[in-house]
Amino acid sequence: MLPSHHPPPNVNSVKPADVEVLASIGLRADSTRLSNVVSRLQELMSTFNPALTDSDVEGTDVNAAGFAREGTLLEQAEEASRRLRNNPHSWKLLLLFVQVDRFYACDQQEVESVITSAIGEVDAALQLLRVQLKRTIVSVALWDGESDTLQTKCPCLEQRQEGEVRLAKAALTHGLQASLDELLVKRRWYSEKDDFSVVLQKKPLVTDFFSTNIGTPLSESQASHETDKLTVQLWANLLQRASDDDNGNVFALQCPTVDRPFLRTEGNSPTSHGGNASPHLHPNTGTAVHCEDINPSHSIPTSVHAVRPADIRVLAAVGDSLTAGNGIASSPANVLDVLTQYRGLSWSIGGDDNLTSVTTLPNIFKHFKANVTGYSVGQGKQHTPQAFLNQAVAGAKSKDLASQVRALVARMKNDSRINFGSDWKLITVFIGGNDLCDYCDNSLFYSVERYVQNVRESLDYLHKEVPRALVNLVEPLHIIPLREMHADPSLKCPTWLVNILCPCVILPKPNSTALEKLEQLNRKYQLTLGELVGSGRYDTRPDFTVVVQPFFRDINVPRLPDGRPDRSFFSADCFHLSQRAQTQMARSLWNNMLEPLGNKTSLQDFSTDIKLKCPSETSPFIRTYRNSNYTYAAPPPTPAPNTNWGSDFSCVDLAPSQSVPTSVHKLRPADIKVVAAVGDSTTAATGAKAKNLLALSREYKGVSWSIGGDRTLDTVTTLPNILRKFNSGLRGFSKGQGSRQKGFNMAGAGAKTSDIPNQIQVLIKAMREHKEVNFDQDWKLLTIFVGGNDLCHYCNDQDHLSPGNYSRNLMLALDKLYHEVPRLLVNLVEIMQIDTLKQVEKNTLGCSLLRRTSCPCVIIPTERSPEIEQLKRINLEYQAEIHNLISGSRYDGKEDFAVVLQPFLHNSFIPFIGEGEADDTLFSVDCFHISERAHAEMAIALWNNMLEPVGRKQAHNNFTYDRSKIRCPTESSPFIFTKVNSALRPPWTTTTAAPSSHATSATPTTSAPGASRTTTFRSSTTQTVSAPHCASPRPLWVPVVVGVVSLLVGMGSACFMCTFVLQKKSRTECPEEMKATGL
Repeated sequence: MLPSHHPPPNVNSVKPADVEVLASIGLRADSTRLSNVVSRLQELMSTFNPALTDSDVEGTDVNAAGFAREGTLLEQAEEASRRLRNNPHSWKLLLLFVQVDRFYACDQQEVESVITSAIGEVDAALQLLRVQLKRTIVSVALWDGESDTLQTKCPCLEQRQEGEVRLAKAALTHGLQASLDELLVKRRWYSEKDDFSVVLQKKPLVTDFFSTNIGTPLSESQASHETDKLTVQLWANLLQRASDDDNGNVFALQCPTVDRPFLRTEGNSPTSHGGNASPHLHPNTGTAVHCEDINPSHSIPTSVHAVRPADIRVLAAVGDSLTAGNGIASSPANVLDVLTQYRGLSWSIGGDDNLTSVTTLPNIFKHFKANVTGYSVGQGKQHTPQAFLNQAVAGAKSKDLASQVRALVARMKNDSRINFGSDWKLITVFIGGNDLCDYCDNSLFYSVERYVQNVRESLDYLHKEVPRALVNLVEPLHIIPLREMHADPSLKCPTWLVNILCPCVILPKPNSTALEKLEQLNRKYQLTLGELVGSGRYDTRPDFTVVVQPFFRDINVPRLPDGRPDRSFFSADCFHLSQRAQTQMARSLWNNMLEPLGNKTSLQDFSTDIKLKCPSETSPFIRTYRNSNYTYAAPPPTPAPNTNWGSDFSCVDLAPSQSVPTSVHKLRPADIKVVAAVGDSTTAATGAKAKNLLALSREYKGVSWSIGGDRTLDTVTTLPNILRKFNSGLRGFSKGQGSRQKGFNMAGAGAKTSDIPNQIQVLIKAMREHKEVNFDQDWKLLTIFVGGNDLCHYCNDQDHLSPGNYSRNLMLALDKLYHEVPRLLVNLVEIMQIDTLKQVEKNTLGCSLLRRTSCPCVIIPTERSPEIEQLKRINLEYQAEIHNLISGSRYDGKEDFAVVLQPFLHNSFIPFIGEGEADDTLFSVDCFHISERAHAEMAIALWNNMLEPVGRKQAHNNFTYDRSKIRCPTESSPFIFTKVNSALRPPWTTTTAAPSSHATSATPTTSAPGASRTTTFRSSTTQTVSAPHCASPRPLWVPVVVGVVSLLVGMGSACFMCTFVLQKKSRTECPEEMKATGL
């Protein structure tokens, strides 16, 4: 795109190519990711004006760095003004970043104070810039993209749960964004002069929540992927027309167009301000009751199946923010107020006012028994007196439920208003929505099995501790309809905010696999609660039962007369529910309680005027399975133990490359001729098939996950058995027991990382001497997995087993391989989180005694002891060291050698079985070494990691048995993934050298004649993005000439021709989308 013919006199007519200086303020010394985003933006803008990279102010490249990073925003603005005034005739683009992680607050008042202070600081900086600078556009952007979390910087949030912290941070971010918008409107965008204006990026630059909360550094590719996404968003918001389209890893990089060629200002692209929400009515939320039989039983009942509403003396509830009452009474535009917990208005436990004005379950019960107690009133957190027996916590997930029920029972026992032994209690449990919101981050952690185990643990505790109690177990709501609130822009919902709070529900595309998985998980959550209660587990005594209330199983979205969703049922964030919705929920729950099992309402229709049902003379009791004459379905029979851990194989393309590849980056599975492995007892398969302690010391190397070759894949799942499907002539795998047929399995029980260099030396010698191995020509696959024994004994030898020595020993081994072994691909498997071994408990000699000897530093210390906390930290440092070791270019100098980190054990945990115990079938008889089943699961996980691109590999284990989990190479991705081939590389893409401290411009290339013309550039990572491509109506010879000229002249000529063609067209505009995986 050409610059203007003459320097534009007005700030509203500045094109990207007119900008000669790009600078930024608001960065700090630790703003690594933000600095990368600014650098990428500079690369992008230099394609429009190559001279941008040459702009230098008093010897300092203002494009490469921000000003005075350690100073306040005002001080940085003063420094920027001083330097940029030396370019009075150049148009300047100044990025002003407001970093969210600079601020923290623990309640709404503090949030409001923090926002006021921040906005004052921004205002002062902008006032100074307006006075001092000419020919300047200031783009203000809210930045929340560094990897530090709010918890680490805010002492008052350290003890709060993840969900509470996320909500607080999201509300703070929204408050800052809204207040910045109000400031610019108030100051009229500081545009009293024709050559100066301020514009606000329309939504904050927010890094994906999971990428900033995984506890360890992102890989180079993952960090680059996040940087590219944020750069594309920043660029789009600088232009007149922004695009919100984001198709997963495919970025939409916008083009200036003929009709909208300028950088966005309020003058050339007016935006709507104020009134962030559609106005809605506040209908009466009271309810009339016409029940006649409101008397209690003649005497206090002894059976839970004969309890009338008036017999209930104590009400209680646990759950998440919907029960805590977040934002119930918030005004439509006050997102900050969603932090307020209106517990007195909560549907299942609030007790503010009375039923004529506030409909809640306690207020309904007050109509039957005036002295009912336990309900919450007013506002406050769960630990406040007014919360009473409302122990719900905002952001809670099923894993948090156990702590809530313990706190609840403690309050019941210690409150003088409650006779714990004789009072009848009604406890409402509602949990699961936040699990669904985050399931896509770790599908196994939020699996159905884990969810029901968490609920079961909590119900077990109530069953054990609480006499005379009826538990309402409310099914998780059908969450998919929430998406409708964010599909209609006219509702003005803060969708970017809900993307933070509930990404796995809002982000999936319609009809996508991700959305289908969410629907299936949602339904399974609901179904398994019925199965849990139907097992009879909680019907072992007459004074306790659990009843599933299904009114949320399906939801009809309330609608306005014009068919749009009715926002009045939602709070200001379009995520939490308003008092109007909570009123309907209370009515539905009450009616569910009076409906017999087998005939309960399972649809929540918010638009319907729900009438309260009444107990009758024939049905006076709160319904249970017994007084409903309901028989639960019999549980399915327990399957026999599985002894076959083989896998099914469905891959079709099994052929090797047409000729033996010379590059490791073009290696197909069938090209692998030799397999090998080094490591410890996990790779040696110590005790893998042991049935008693006598067999524990045997090495069952034939079933070893990474190197075993017993039988076939149908019965034994190992990496070599998978590879033998592609190449039946594979060499090197181990068979049977012991060392006689160990092949190239050099692992040894008890080995530490310091032993690996020696194992590598022995391996190299064995491969050189093997008669059936062509050492120079055969492609070899080596798997390295070690470190568990280092951690197990770390507390006894901290100097030699330090993270630095762990990395150093691996480096020595890899260096030797790099220099001595040709045609080698190395799988470096990441060390697991070893403290999870403490969860494996079994009352046997092997489990109670032997593993204390095998892994004393993990097993002996108590949970949450300083020793365990230190070991967890060292474990994370081990993981970080292995990332750092291979993230650089140390092993990138040979075309026939690569090291790939396989991270499937990065976030490791142990599946649970029905009784809430760790699944010990994954372990041998000592509860430390792994079983044949676990070897099979690790083999599948390793193989699948090998077929996943670097930077997008699954970083958690999925140890649930399924014969069909093995993935296949595809026609578009036939190779084993390495760092190099993980990036999509379109034709005619030129790669620049790694960036230095000085800015560099990209080198353009052009496609062959007749094809769409594409200018591309690449940053230091392997990801690429194509610059905008523009359609042309010219004859065939024009793009040929253009291609030649572009190749000779470079980026400037390419941009010139693209713009020239555009200017000659009357109605053709540049396509907006351009598909690739990076910038």
